[in-house]
Amino acid sequence: MQHIQGISRHQLQMSSLEDKISADNSVRFIDVFVNHIDFEKLGFESKVLKTQGRPSFATTIFLKLYLYGYLNGVRSSRRLEKECFRNIKVQWLLEDIRPNYHSIADFRKENPKALKELFKLFVSFLKDADLIAGETIAIDGTKSRAHNSKKANFNQKKIDKHKEYIDTKSQEYLDQLEQNDIQENPVAIKNIQQKIERLKQNKIKYELLEEELKQSREPQVSTTDSDARALLVQGQVVEVSYNIQAAVDHKHNLVVATHTINRNDKNALSSIALEVKENLALETLTVLVDKGYHNGRELHTCKQNNITTIVAVPEQGKSNENGTQPEYLVSKFIYNKEDNTYSCPEGQTLTTTGRWHKKTGRTEESGYRFQKYRTSACKTCPVKDRCTSRKGGREIDRSEYAEAVEENHQRYKANAQLYRKRQEINEHIFGTIKRKWGYSYTDLIGLEKVNGEHSLIMLVYNIKRSINILGVPNLIAKIKTWNSPYKRKAWLFAKTTYIKLFLAQIIFRTTQNTSKFNVA
Repeated sequence: MQHIQGISRHQLQMSSLEDKISADNSVRFIDVFVNHIDFEKLGFESKVLKTQGRPSFATTIFLKLYLYGYLNGVRSSRRLEKECFRNIKVQWLLEDIRPNYHSIADFRKENPKALKELFKLFVSFLKDADLIAGETIAIDGTKSRAHNSKKANFNQKKIDKHKEYIDTKSQEYLDQLEQNDIQENPVAIKNIQQKIERLKQNKIKYELLEEELKQSREPQVSTTDSDARALLVQGQVVEVSYNIQAAVDHKHNLVVATHTINRNDKNALSSIALEVKENLALETLTVLVDKGYHNGRELHTCKQNNITTIVAVPEQGKSNENGTQPEYLVSKFIYNKEDNTYSCPEGQTLTTTGRWHKKTGRTEESGYRFQKYRTSACKTCPVKDRCTSRKGGREIDRSEYAEAVEENHQRYKANAQLYRKRQEINEHIFGTIKRKWGYSYTDLIGLEKVNGEHSLIMLVYNIKRSINILGVPNLIAKIKTWNSPYKRKAWLFAKTTYIKLFLAQIIFRTTQNTSKFNVA
């Protein structure tokens, strides 16, 4: 015999599903974790038993199935249904219960807030298990493609372009209609009239979109997923997507806070930093963030909440031949806090009247107040043409958040080595989730539902990483001894387990008696 021989397919084997699952298999941890928590406290919707029809599936079934699916790159409800029939691990995990794909899909859509709470619960477990330090946190965001094409996303410029095209084509068709009318060509006339009618319908559609855009007070509108937005992904590349925010602890690179937004990172720092503080119950922490998050208001909010920020500073305005030269950039002007003045490189003092001016943004949140600083010495200054092209002389604006910005700038310069660790802490997480697992898009519609799915993805990432750190047996031991605020009542779990064992014993005895009867 030159080759290894297999076991005959017709060989009868006496074994159970329990025998086929090793002690270090991840499904064992999923089973213990899900059985450990109280679903009602977390906000999961449970199906009520109706007077007619068959009993509903338990919430635990769907959660176990989704945790296993996302842990192994399977998130389609139809594919998860197939796994229930062909995957021994899933059969063990669900005790051979096989829900249909429609029920599987409904669970994810109906429980986005509960999935978010489940992520937070697991973060608290990781902190209690001493896997999270909670001292230095790296924050970053990544884009997840929305279930909405670019063609189904419109801004005012795009709508105007379409309307202009319709007007141009309509005029062309009207000219052709007039020529064919003279030539008495009824077939061509009918064809052109149909095209004109189609253009009229399209124009009505774009006018309705324009009205919707004005009423929403948003810069753009999406027709498939109304919450999705066209966001800058990289360079000049734009995708209709969502922005996943993630905060990662430096100790074991575990995600400690996450939520999804439909805007860029500019106004996102304080919300994710405060979420970290809440999830870990911290008094203070240090966050490392890239320059895309640099915003005076956000830095000020973090400062007020005892959050130390080390945010990269964007490049200052560039010099030009006809204007400000490098040696006279605003960074070269020194602010004197005691008398609220600026000293210019030439030794002159710029003062303010104390009046606050308001700069308005696209939204109320993006506006801020500032003071203006000037000096009359500019009129006779010999280097005025190198400092400013403004006829009235150099003018400096100081934001109400300038103090927080300057303090952050000093910390950034003083902690260059610490800041370099930012990429090491959080960049590989998005690489794992998007490139290795393929979770670079979402099929769910609506910001709330998308938030729920992304919380589930981050939860699964934490589970997989904690298994790699401690191993399944050790993690199970910790979860069993963990005093969770959402712990399922022990008597209820024991009662359910007892009933299952009791029923199994009855079935075994019945089978044994039937076998004896057949032998007799």
